[in-house]
Amino acid sequence: MCELGSGSVSLVSMAKRTLGTAGVRTVCFSYLFIHYALLVAYVARSSEILTNSLGIPLWESATLFSLAFGGLCYFGSQRVIGAVNGFLVFSIIASFTLLVVVASGNIQWSSLLETNFAAAPQSIPIIALSFVYQNVVPVLCTNLEGDLSKVRKAIVLGTAIPLALFLVWDAVILGTIPGFAESGAITDPLQQLRSSNGTVGPIVEAFSFLAIGTSYIGFVLGLTDFIADLLKLPSGQNKPLTYLVTLFPPLVLSLLDPEIFFKALDFAGTYGVLVLFGVFPAAMSWSERYSNDLEAPISPIVPGGKLTLSFVMGGALLVIFSEVFKDIMQLQGLH
Repeated sequence: MCELGSGSVSLVSMAKRTLGTAGVRTVCFSYLFIHYALLVAYVARSSEILTNSLGIPLWESATLFSLAFGGLCYFGSQRVIGAVNGFLVFSIIASFTLLVVVASGNIQWSSLLETNFAAAPQSIPIIALSFVYQNVVPVLCTNLEGDLSKVRKAIVLGTAIPLALFLVWDAVILGTIPGFAESGAITDPLQQLRSSNGTVGPIVEAFSFLAIGTSYIGFVLGLTDFIADLLKLPSGQNKPLTYLVTLFPPLVLSLLDPEIFFKALDFAGTYGVLVLFGVFPAAMSWSERYSNDLEAPISPIVPGGKLTLSFVMGGALLVIFSEVFKDIMQLQGLH
């Protein structure tokens, strides 16, 4: 921030400084890949919810969802979008609390002691995807004026709160669905919860739809801004082209494969998040600290040095290559 004389530093500018043109291109590709994959997943899941609730065809529900939330992003002012998003977040918290209270009445505590370590590696891409906030860190540093202690506190607490919610949610799922941990099958836990407890069905649908809605708004706004910057379009104007490029492909892909929800989440977590927020930050830090071409403006603020950076890069690459190997074997099995 000091070197550039700017209050904000993006992932692209950091990659350009530390990794050059090839790094910038990979960052751009990964960013686009994550956003499109998640938008496909959101449209697919929301259309399924609307179809089950309203009894309309899948293509109508997908189009309705895309037009409603995409139209809000296009026509709505920042104040309107903020108000709608705030209402959605409040409703998410309320429905989550209600869901936990209702579902936890049937918890079998012995089920929480069941384990299936063989299934654990499959959860890594989703865990990575669930804790994606790294793209907000540059904005956070700007808003907190580079105060290191405040930045640390924001990141640690901002990670701990959703972690606590995830652990509560996992306990509800694993404790109310007998044998769920031992099955090892990739299934929808919300569907399992609905079938095991009929009273939670409407709450689950409402919670899922609200969570998808607020996430969809954020990713649409982020992707349209990124595309506008990528295409060097004038800022401060509604841009039909960027919204068309953002909204139309996910809508089409979700309709071509209605079962794409889990596939999109898995691909986004493995090939998008682990590259953009696993491999690249560590590689950029390595270049910043140890490259002969750069001089770090400040001392390293995260301990561990090369060992920590190697662990981060190596762990991310290990998951990526194991998933690539698994996908190749599955393709060979189909033929």
